[in-house]
Amino acid sequence: MLLGGVKVVELGQNLAGPYGAQILADLGATVLKVERPTGDDSRTWGAKVTSDSTTMYQTLNRNKKSITLDIKQTGDYARLITLLDDADIFIHNLRPGTPDKLGIGPRDLRKQFPKLIYCDIGAFGHLGPLKDQPGYEPLMQAYGGLISINGHPDGPISRIGVSIIDLSTGMWAAIGALAALHHRNQTGVGCTINTSLYETALAWGNYHMAEYHATGTVPPRQATGHPAVVPYQAFEASDGAFMILAGNDRLFAKLATAIGKPEWNLDPRFKINPSRVENKNELVSAIQTIVGQASRDTWIAKFREVGVPSAPVQTIPEVLNTPQTLDLDILQPVNGTPLTLVGLPVSVNGKRPHMRSTPPSLGSANGELIP
Repeated sequence: MLLGGVKVVELGQNLAGPYGAQILADLGATVLKVERPTGDDSRTWGAKVTSDSTTMYQTLNRNKKSITLDIKQTGDYARLITLLDDADIFIHNLRPGTPDKLGIGPRDLRKQFPKLIYCDIGAFGHLGPLKDQPGYEPLMQAYGGLISINGHPDGPISRIGVSIIDLSTGMWAAIGALAALHHRNQTGVGCTINTSLYETALAWGNYHMAEYHATGTVPPRQATGHPAVVPYQAFEASDGAFMILAGNDRLFAKLATAIGKPEWNLDPRFKINPSRVENKNELVSAIQTIVGQASRDTWIAKFREVGVPSAPVQTIPEVLNTPQTLDLDILQPVNGTPLTLVGLPVSVNGKRPHMRSTPPSLGSANGELIP
C-alpha cells in the first residue's frame, strides 16, 4: 500500500472532507474518522443501507475507523489532541470559524505539532469578504458560474447532476496532502493546505472565463455540445441518443466518410474546425438527419471501426452492466449490504486497491482508539 504507515485524522462531514480522506484511505493510509456523537450528517442522506448509514455515507467512508467525540467537552478535546499527537495529516471541512473556536485551527495545531499536515477545506476560501460564510454544492455551482453554462440553450438553467464541486474539492485536499508529505520528507516540517468549494468551481470554469476574456461574449449553454469543437455532442439515432466526438479535423474526415458525406472534407464550411464552429447549426442538423435513420448501435459500430469516438448515452443500470465497466475491476461489493460501489479510479502496477474494510458503524472503534 502506497501510504502504509501514514496516519490521518479526519474531522469531516457530508462530502468533501470524507471523500478526500477516503482517497488517502484507499491508498493505504490509516484513517480515523472523528464524528460527533450523533454522527456525520451523510449517515441520513439517501436510501438506508444499515441501521446507522445510507448510500451517501457508504460511498464516502470505506477503509476508515469511526470514533465519536464531542470536542466541545474538555475530556473529548484532550482525546482528539492525543489522537493528533502522532498523526501525519489532519483533514476537516468544518464550518468556517469553527476550528478556531474549538481550539483546533491551523495556528493552534501547527504550533503544537510542527510536522502535522493540516488540510482545511472551506466554503468560499480562506481569504476575501465571504471567507466566513458557509456553503453547499448547489450554491457554489450557482455562484461560481457553472449553473449558468449548464443545460439546454432553449431550456431552463440546470445544476450539474453530481456533486462535482464537493468531490473534486476533496481530491484537491488529497493532492495537497500528498504534496505536503513529499515536502515534509525533505524538510521535516508540515504545512497548512487550504482549498475550498468556491475555488474548485472557479477552476472548473477556467476555460469559459478565458473565452469570455478573449471574445467578450458571455458563454452560452451548450446542452451536450462544446463551444469550441464541432461535432462534439449527442445525436438521436432511431432508437436513442448517442455521442459523436470528432475532436479534430482528421476525425471529422473519417466521420464524414462513414456517414456517406466525403464531400464535406472539401467543403469550406466544414473542412476545418473553426469553420465547423461557425456553421455549427447547419452541420449538426445535417448529421442529425442522417443518423436518425438507423439505430445507435449501427452507427457506434461504424464509427468505432474507423476510430471516431462514439458511445451510447447510458442509464445507470446500463453502465453497471456494460462489459467495459465489469472488466475494469472497479466495482467492489460491500460486505453485509446489497451495495456494489465504485472503487478508487487509480491502479498501481496494474492492480486497483480493494476495500480493506467496509464503511464503519458509528463509534465502532471507540474502545480501540479512545484512551
